[in-house]
Amino acid sequence: MSTGPLQLRGRVLKLDRVGDYQHLTLVAPGVAERTRPGAFVALAVGGDHSATLLRRAFSIYRAKASGVYGGTVEIVFAVHGPGTAWLADRRPHDEIDVIGPLGRPFALPKEPVPCVLVGGGYGSAPLFGLADRLRERGCSVHMVLGAASESRLFGTVQAKRSAQSVVVTTEDGSVGTPGRATDVLPDLLARTNAAVVYACGPMGMLSAIAALAEQHGVWSQCAVEEQMACGVGVCMTCVLPVRGDDGVVRMVRSCVEGPVFRGDRVLWADAGTIPAGTLGAPRVGGHA
Repeated sequence: MSTGPLQLRGRVLKLDRVGDYQHLTLVAPGVAERTRPGAFVALAVGGDHSATLLRRAFSIYRAKASGVYGGTVEIVFAVHGPGTAWLADRRPHDEIDVIGPLGRPFALPKEPVPCVLVGGGYGSAPLFGLADRLRERGCSVHMVLGAASESRLFGTVQAKRSAQSVVVTTEDGSVGTPGRATDVLPDLLARTNAAVVYACGPMGMLSAIAALAEQHGVWSQCAVEEQMACGVGVCMTCVLPVRGDDGVVRMVRSCVEGPVFRGDRVLWADAGTIPAGTLGAPRVGGHA
């Protein structure tokens, strides 16, 4: 079976409110069968006659290849603007144009090793499918779920079924350990003897996790949440500075070369800029 992305008219199966988030299930046969943890879908929002031309990219929470209505894909999102507000107003049987699965997914260890999965807010969504795949390979799975408050957490109940241990943190102390997800990470890495850290969430969190992993000699993979407008590598709005195997820094597209990157390869402090020395960057004060 082909593993490339599809474009189709998906149908809304259900839309539920979960804390501060929306949990959308779409019937999307073919997309579900091709999905691997870390991939995403790009949805057309606003309807056929909308002035909203750009798609919205969403990490895939769960994909089920079979069901009463066919294969389904689930996403979790927060309402931030008119596009997501339109999406949150959908009803069962409404159609949504879907492209997916897109992006480079998480790489799985070749050997069974201890793994720590860290999610910030609804960034935890793609980690549950990953946890299932890791357990199938004999890896021990430990999860950290962090958010600003209890209502901003996602998946705390499911995490207890998906992982051997779960640590919950909230910045306001409303539930779990007060503080950020990164506060509990050093102790967890040492206690579990983790070999890999997988993370998805805000860029600041990913930067801190990548640094902590490197300090502890642990390999990290980070699924970035850069704004992806087209989802297929054309518009160049989601570029990040990333150091390649050859040591050269390039501006790469999160939607194509990512969204999953090795944490130690991303120049986190330079996100949103073109660092000096980047391949193809303009020479300041120089000549072409």
